[in-house]
Amino acid sequence: MSAGRWVVGGGAVVVLVATGAYVMWPGAEVDTRLWGEVRPVIEAGLMSEARGSGYGETLPALKARWFCRAEALGLQEQGAAVRADVTTLCVEYGVHDDTLVECSAGQVPQVVRLERDAAAAGGYRIVSREEAPDGAGNARWTRDHFGIVGASLAQDSMSSGALEAAARTHFGLSAGAAVVDC
Repeated sequence: MSAGRWVVGGGAVVVLVATGAYVMWPGAEVDTRLWGEVRPVIEAGLMSEARGSGYGETLPALKARWFCRAEALGLQEQGAAVRADVTTLCVEYGVHDDTLVECSAGQVPQVVRLERDAAAAGGYRIVSREEAPDGAGNARWTRDHFGIVGASLAQDSMSSGALEAAARTHFGLSAGAAVVDC
């Protein structure tokens, strides 16, 4: 085989590998300005969606409520539309005496689509939200929607520390208040 064919073949392999990496890798850089605008809208939507679905809410004495956060895996803006590939963590906390009570929790990868809307709180509204299914289809859905690297990142466990701190503040507890299960 001639050297020219090796060069052409090698070049083709490089192009294929680069294309595959581009397709499978979520946006390496997340626009922090845009994320700062859409994150509060996404988190408010998560809390609204979770309301009424927790065990703690069935126990009025706990005064339970949901606290949610999202982390961006990828962010794409096209005109007035935004696609946010996120992993989300929602935890339901209540209070009993001077103790924070954790009743329900869930971490879920999601694709959230938003549109600019000057009339909406935060300047955006959620148009659709798609989340990975529970069980066997979770890994495939996540890989298909986020690529191999994004799927790996979505499986990393999110820390609930910031949510615990927000819950302690909300319930007027000290920063060192214990957290117990419901």
